[in-house]
Amino acid sequence: MTSPHIRVAHLRKYYQVHEKEPGLMGSVRAFFARRYRTVKAVDDISFEIAPGEVVGFLGPNGAGKTTTLKVLSGLLYPTAGEVNVLGFTPFKREHPFLKQITLVMGQKQQLIWDLPPIETFLVNQAIYEIPEAEFRATLRELDDLLELGPLIKKQTRKLSLGERMKCELAAALLHRPKVLFLDEPTIGLDVTMQARIREFVAEYNRRHGATVLLTSHYMADVTALCERIIVINKGCLLYDGDFRALIERMAPYKVVRLHFERPVTCAQLQAFGQVEACDGFTATLHVPRASAVEIAGQLLTQLQPDDLTFEDPPVEDIIRDLFAGGLEPPPPAMQPDAPAALQLSPRQTTP
Repeated sequence: MTSPHIRVAHLRKYYQVHEKEPGLMGSVRAFFARRYRTVKAVDDISFEIAPGEVVGFLGPNGAGKTTTLKVLSGLLYPTAGEVNVLGFTPFKREHPFLKQITLVMGQKQQLIWDLPPIETFLVNQAIYEIPEAEFRATLRELDDLLELGPLIKKQTRKLSLGERMKCELAAALLHRPKVLFLDEPTIGLDVTMQARIREFVAEYNRRHGATVLLTSHYMADVTALCERIIVINKGCLLYDGDFRALIERMAPYKVVRLHFERPVTCAQLQAFGQVEACDGFTATLHVPRASAVEIAGQLLTQLQPDDLTFEDPPVEDIIRDLFAGGLEPPPPAMQPDAPAALQLSPRQTTP
């Protein structure tokens, strides 16, 4: 059996945060008797990621995603728990470990602002001790995938945000890492560039079998790249499993949109499902997934709509409900046969 590339067991990362009251007297009190509050950025989470997996790591702002990535990449020392990446303990920062991982943060940059990206590439070549032939071959491959062209010879500060992000990715992947930690790699980019970055990550994973842990607030990134997601909130694990299974569990219905040439009433539509909206000529229904096809046939036969379409509920709404604590354990009768991907984390299982 292949060992996981990433293994996290009961990881905790706590901070002591100084709290000060406002004003002069608050400053005086803080000088003589400081008060601290413990912030549990990551609170007892466990998961494993197999070689070559692309996993979405989701959570609201402040959930602990970036803290976890920094622990996994060795930038932070964990308060408690065990973390193993490629057989190494990240916080030891061993050279063989650092040569096999990369961390890309959409809100940070490693490119030298007043120099062209090629200068940063050469610095990274020296840092990672990349042989010249391998460096040139990798650069050609990245140029082919990202269409770098003349970008690498322009000053970084003269590049657009999307152009800079392409060069940031190239700089981070010159040493062909086995594990990629991507923290909001498409933040601030337009939809075209977001799609281009997603295509690049997918192709890099396909070519090199790299393991990818991706955080993003753009659900299009996650739906395009990830079959599995890990969801945390307030430092705690909420869900770890199949993305499609979560959607079906959180929203066991399909959205049906209807258009009519002749007006219909809400009362007529209520016999087919839950009416979300109806103005006489257009309507939106929620119908059970299991009987969606049957109900569609009944609608076409009995009400004869001019147009009928099926949709899944917006993924953003489903994730928002999950953050709000909307995930319920499966019915007791279903639990023995339920696949592991559908099980709650132990912290969320009701007694």
